[in-house]
Parts: sequence; C-alpha cells; structure tokens
Amino acid sequence: MNSPVLELKNVTRSFEQAGETLHILRGCTLSIAPGETVALIGPSGSGKSTLLHSAGLLEKPDEGEIVIAGRDATKLDDAGRTALRRKTIGFVYQFHHLLPEFSALENVVLPQMIAGVSRNDAEIRARELLESVSLGHRLDNRPGKLSGGEQQRVAIARALANKPQLLIADEPTGNLDPKTADSVFEMLQDLVASQNLALLMATHNFDLARKMGRVVEIRAGQLFST
Repeated sequence: MNSPVLELKNVTRSFEQAGETLHILRGCTLSIAPGETVALIGPSGSGKSTLLHSAGLLEKPDEGEIVIAGRDATKLDDAGRTALRRKTIGFVYQFHHLLPEFSALENVVLPQMIAGVSRNDAEIRARELLESVSLGHRLDNRPGKLSGGEQQRVAIARALANKPQLLIADEPTGNLDPKTADSVFEMLQDLVASQNLALLMATHNFDLARKMGRVVEIRAGQLFST
C-alpha cells in the first residue's frame, strides 16, 4: 500500500470568541493515500473549512500532528510550511479567485513562475493543463470572458500547475448549476486519477460525495466514516 500523502493525527483547534473558547476540531485523525478521494461533509459551521485550512498548512493546530508526504509540518517554521505547501499541495475553492487582468494561460503560468519555473516551461505546462480541462481554445481569454464552469476549470488547472501530491477542494462546485457541477466534478476526478493525487474535498452535495472513494463526516469537532 502507498504511504499516505496526508495524515492528521489527533488534531485539535480552538478559537477565542467573546471571552469563550470555541472547540472546532477535537482530536481529528485522517489518512489519505495517493489516488484516494475523500469527501468531507458536515453542516455549515461544523469545522470543515478549519480542517481543510489545517490540512493545507494555512493554519497551525493547537495540538496534534499534520504529516504531508512524510514530513511533520507541525515541526516546521512558517517558511518551511510555506515551502512544503507550495511544493506538495494544490487548492481549489468555491470561488475561483482568478486574477481578472490576466488570461487563462497567465493564471496557470504565474504560480509556476513564483515557484521558480522558467516562463517558457511554465507556459508549456499551462497549455497542457488547460487542454486537459478542454480549454485549449480559451488560453487567451480573461476570466470575465469565461463561463462559471470554465473559470472553475482554469482554477483546477492552476491548482495542478506545480505538480502537487495533495489536492484540497472547498466546495469546488458549490457556485455552479447542477449540470455544470457534474461536468466539473467528473473532470476533477479524472485528473486526480490520471495524476495519482490524493483529494480531500468538502462538499454539501451528497450525490457528488457518494461518487468519491470515501466519505467522512465532521460532527462535534470529530471525524466519522459514513
């Protein structure tokens, strides 16, 4: 069996609000291997985004370990966490957050150049990725000229630009109509399978969740397999 790309070990996270301590994550444990797809479900406010932010190294847990590709990220300083996140993790959000002044191609080129890839090599990979999401004919279009589904496909290509091992998606189809959501989801699953990625996706769409390899639910700050 492949070694896990993501391991959460007894992760806890709490926040202070109006003089009270809110316990959001209470000893969450989860392991995802390459090629695995895991749906994260739970009502609004249950802690899905906090768990994703912790798994994606955007927040530090109060306690517990977060191991990414064999490295314990909780022992790294901010620079080390940023480097590990940039190298191993891709993110897709409900709202695409594309840069409006840049073309589809440039939006996929930029994160690669930030990571030190030459512009020529970055453009070659960006073209390949955009063609893989059926946008080879839209390379020069800015986001404002693309449909919602096309914008989200650009966002998926951008998330894969730096060849991550783990893809974290937060309601990636939540802002799309049902038909477009199904199309984008199928494309996402195909890419995850072809590139042997680990996928952790938060969703309110139970139909899509059931199409994934595993479903885990967050309740009262803990994770349960369904």
